Amino acid sequence: MNRYKSAKNEFTKQLSEFAESLESFIVHNDEWTIKGFIDIFKNIHTISMDTKILSKILELHIFPYFLNYAEKIGYRIELATHQNWYPDLTFIKKKNESIKFAVDLKTTYNLESYPGFCNGFTLGSHGEYFINRDSTKNIQYPYNQYSGHFCLGIIYSRAKLELDIETKKYSLDALSTIPSIINNFTFFTVEKWKIASDKSGSGNTANIGSIHFIRDILAGNGVFAKAGEEIFDDYWANFGKIQIETKAGKRKTLSSFEEYIAYRGLPQKILNPVPPMRKVKPNE
Repeated sequence: MNRYKSAKNEFTKQLSEFAESLESFIVHNDEWTIKGFIDIFKNIHTISMDTKILSKILELHIFPYFLNYAEKIGYRIELATHQNWYPDLTFIKKKNESIKFAVDLKTTYNLESYPGFCNGFTLGSHGEYFINRDSTKNIQYPYNQYSGHFCLGIIYSRAKLELDIETKKYSLDALSTIPSIINNFTFFTVEKWKIASDKSGSGNTANIGSIHFIRDILAGNGVFAKAGEEIFDDYWANFGKIQIETKAGKRKTLSSFEEYIAYRGLPQKILNPVPPMRKVKPNE
C-alpha cells in the first residue's frame, strides 16, 4: 500500500468520525441550535427557509469545528480562493504537503412526498478542471494533486411551521421558545464518485448530479459503485460529447450509464441501477 492510499484510508476514517461528532455541536433535541440572527438591540430575527441561505449558515456554523478537527489530525485547511471554485475546503497534511484532500460541504432536505429520498446534491463540475487534470481553472489546486475527493453531507427535514415564521422577530428572553426551521439531521461523509448519478446536477451548468435515495447515499451505492472511479471519470469527462446511433438509425448524444456501457463494450454486471423516486399519494 503506497503512502497516498494509506493516507486516504486514514483520512476517510477521520472525516467520518468528524461527521459523526457534528450532531453534538449543532443539534439539540433533534433540532438545529441556530434560531436566527441577532441585532444590536437584542432582537432575534428568524431565518428564511431558502435552501441557499440555510446551506450557507450551516457551513458557517460547522466551519470552526472543521478548523479545530483539522488541527487535531495534523492538517491545515485552505478555503477556495474564489466563491465558485472547487473545492470548498482543501485539507493539506502538515508533515507532507503533497497529500491533499478536497472536501465539499453539501446540504439538502428530505422530500416529504418521496419517503426515503432527498433533493440531492451537485458534486462539482465535469468541465475544464475535471477533463484536464493539470488545469488550474476554477479549482484551488489541479485535480490530480488531490489524493481524494470527498463530500461532507447534511440531510435535514424542513419543519412544519406557520408560514409567517420567516418574518418574525423575538426578544432575546424568548430564545428558548423560538422554533427551529430544520430538524431530523443526518450527517455523512463519502467520496463523491460513490454517490454520483449519470445525470447532470443542474440544467444550465456542467455539474455532476448525485443519486437521491438516502440509504444508497449513506452506503456510497451510486450509479458507478460497481464500476469504479476510473469509469466514473471517463463517463463524466465525456458527458455530452459522445454520439451514438439509436435503433431507428438516428444519432443522439449518449445520456445514460447503460448506453455508455454498451458504447464502451463493458460488462453489464457493472451497471448499478438506482431506485426511482416514487411519490406517495396523500391517502397511502
